Amino acid sequence: MSQPLQEAELSLSHQIRFQKRDGTIWFGEQRMILLQLAALASFRKEQIETVGLERAKGFFMRLGYSLGQKDALLARRLYPEASSLELLRAGFSLHSLKGMVRIEKNTLSMPSPEEFIAEYALADSYEAEMFRSELGQIDEPGCWSLVGHASAFTSNILGQEILFKETSCRGCGDAACHLVGRPAEAWDDAAQYRRYFVSSPIIEELYELQSQLSVLRHKVDSAPTLGNLRGKSAGYRHVCSMAARAAEGDVSVLLLGETGVGKELVAQGIHNASERHNNPFVAVNCAAIPPDLIEAELFGVCKGAYTGAMQSREGKFERAHTGTIFLDEVIELSPRAQASLLRVLQEGEMERVGDTQTRKIDVRIIAATNESLEEAIKEGRFRADLYYRLNVYPIQIPPLRQRQEDIPVLIDHFLEKYQAYYKKRVSGLSDMAQKAMREYSWPGNVRELENLIERGLILTDNGESISAQSLFPSFDSGASQVVSDDGRLIDATELDKTETTPGWIEQALKEAGSLETIEEHLIEYAMQKGSGNISSAARTLGVSRPTLAYRLKKMENTA
Repeated sequence: MSQPLQEAELSLSHQIRFQKRDGTIWFGEQRMILLQLAALASFRKEQIETVGLERAKGFFMRLGYSLGQKDALLARRLYPEASSLELLRAGFSLHSLKGMVRIEKNTLSMPSPEEFIAEYALADSYEAEMFRSELGQIDEPGCWSLVGHASAFTSNILGQEILFKETSCRGCGDAACHLVGRPAEAWDDAAQYRRYFVSSPIIEELYELQSQLSVLRHKVDSAPTLGNLRGKSAGYRHVCSMAARAAEGDVSVLLLGETGVGKELVAQGIHNASERHNNPFVAVNCAAIPPDLIEAELFGVCKGAYTGAMQSREGKFERAHTGTIFLDEVIELSPRAQASLLRVLQEGEMERVGDTQTRKIDVRIIAATNESLEEAIKEGRFRADLYYRLNVYPIQIPPLRQRQEDIPVLIDHFLEKYQAYYKKRVSGLSDMAQKAMREYSWPGNVRELENLIERGLILTDNGESISAQSLFPSFDSGASQVVSDDGRLIDATELDKTETTPGWIEQALKEAGSLETIEEHLIEYAMQKGSGNISSAARTLGVSRPTLAYRLKKMENTA
């Protein structure tokens, strides 16, 4: 085993953190729990009695398979420079650290991928212990989740399907537990064995019955939707319901809500669900247009109306004729533009700037603001009569912090969107990242969430999970405790102190002479070790990729 991997394994237990603030336990960025073995045994017993031995076996093998996939991702993140065989051996330490099993003896051979073979002698298997002490001896091997874990972990590390089988087990009276792993095609019964990793038919039957019952009870098509707006919270469903009713007619709609909640998406959804859906939808950000040009942009201009008006042109309202116009930040309209808008609402007609010809206009108006129009009226910034015409059908869109249930739905939606755009595939968000997303207050609402997901995806390598640090560069998990080398719980700060070695610090300062030079040597070493790969070097140094890229650029400029 390489020296870097040996050093990493020595500090593997330091990945376990006991969070003081909320009582959570973390292994890297995966949330963990401590659970009594007796409770797990009771659950397994109930599963066997309820669905039978074969179906229970499949359930726990799939559970182990899922755990193995996550551990493989963790191993790759912890030991990015290790070979495949070294990563497989690192998996033994992960098993032991989690209290699942200890690999007492192992044989790993891989002359070629097709000739891979592994044999593990297991000691202190938690599953065998359950059968011996709680469930009673069975007639076949019972380390089901360990078999699933080994199959998934090895398959993910090697990039090919490896199936493990338990050839002997203490849970069925044998002297020891023994696993053998080979490529799937090397097993004659691989097709039959794979069925344990497929969802149990009883679950599919229950889902089918549940679906039929739902149809009989409710006779509904699907959950409420609104174009590209995503969610499932009560607030989201209320907005969908209000928008659906608005789409049935031509009533003027006023969308209220903070910046980034998705007001334009709601407006687009109303338009698409209305009878005007085949006609234009024109969106205008009133705040982005200078006050002296806003009237001309909205209602058009006649040639010679002002200096620079070299030709007549139509405005946004004429382009939206027979369709819908969406006026975002309507509070920013100039007084003249407000008067012209009121005329459109009352009379359905308008004039271009500098023109005397009255033009009939057929347009549905949806306005939006993130400020209080009532306050603007008191301050003299907005016309009261215009407000009453716009406020016929107000829809309040709640901020994202009040729609916690929508966050996972939005995460999945934006991950799908940007994975397709950047042609990358990641394994979702880490548990720590998901926790950080739930606890964040989201001042920028949905737009901010979308930007974070895009950034996190860019900073994450293919196949890995997006970390909390990728989403929130200044993320701090708070005060926590870790497991020391002698097995005690100590404060993380105390561990940092114990790991400080004055000797090598003195030597580094003596040889390099300054902090800047030491930093340059460290970066050069990490880049050389990572074969010039910035992401790999950043992982070695424990910093984000953008941070390292910035420092490399700084080094080039000072060279």
